[in-house]
Amino acid sequence: MTKYAPPEDVKDHAHWDAVDEAAEMLHEERFREALVFLRDVIMADAKNPYAYFFLGVALFESGEVEAARDAYRACLKVAPEHLGARVSLSHVLRQLGELRDAIKEGTQALSQAPGDSDALYAVGMAYFARGDNAAARKYFEAFLGSRPEFEIATEVKGMLGSMGTANEPADPDDN
Repeated sequence: MTKYAPPEDVKDHAHWDAVDEAAEMLHEERFREALVFLRDVIMADAKNPYAYFFLGVALFESGEVEAARDAYRACLKVAPEHLGARVSLSHVLRQLGELRDAIKEGTQALSQAPGDSDALYAVGMAYFARGDNAAARKYFEAFLGSRPEFEIATEVKGMLGSMGTANEPADPDDN
């Protein structure tokens, strides 16, 4: 699960303070409680980007993928530079089969934060889902260069292995 940290910008502290309890609920995997709490926060302040972001997390973890997409988009409407929402939106769009938009959101995240490991992974996954092994390989190799956690690095290495070498496509009979 993603680690959550309060913003450094003083003006955002009020928004963060309003969702701090919800972030704790998410950390404790109390997703339904967080949903109720976050909807109340949004009703009180429709401009709180953290409330929309965490609402997206809670909805996603509750299996409501389309609603999570909408929450991440709402977050980006009030805070277009929210990197976590953009990366999460990329993943959700990929899962919904909206691969072109998933790649667009992921590459936009990379334009905001070049070399960001989460964005590299999101773009690599979108290209992999699209079957564009050359592009997926490029982003996965850059992701591995960012020294990710062992578990996710192992997953990505497995996907790279399933693609074959850089100069030849993976053999579909190898599965």
